[in-house]
Amino acid sequence: MAKLTIEKLAIDELRAALKRLPDWSLAKDREAIQRRFTFIDFDAAFAFMARTALLAAKLDHHPEWTNVWSKVDVTLATHDAGGVTQKDIELAMAMDGYAAMSGGK
Repeated sequence: MAKLTIEKLAIDELRAALKRLPDWSLAKDREAIQRRFTFIDFDAAFAFMARTALLAAKLDHHPEWTNVWSKVDVTLATHDAGGVTQKDIELAMAMDGYAAMSGGK
């Protein structure tokens, strides 16, 4: 079975996508997007991560993230493409929705 080719977004496509994702920004040190999510407590942050992990496994596209107490820092990039792809934008949009459902910001 052939692997789908995922292409990195052109900078104008990436900027347009970030207009729809106002809480996300370009990473300073690499071609990626990033965001910090803040929740009421560790349980809410962990529930958000669990929901995201299930979707990421289904998409076979996994975030880089860290969690300290109520905060989850996320970086998204498609390593095979060398930058941000539509897969990253879709995962970012889903994460924003999961955060909203969990009372995160």
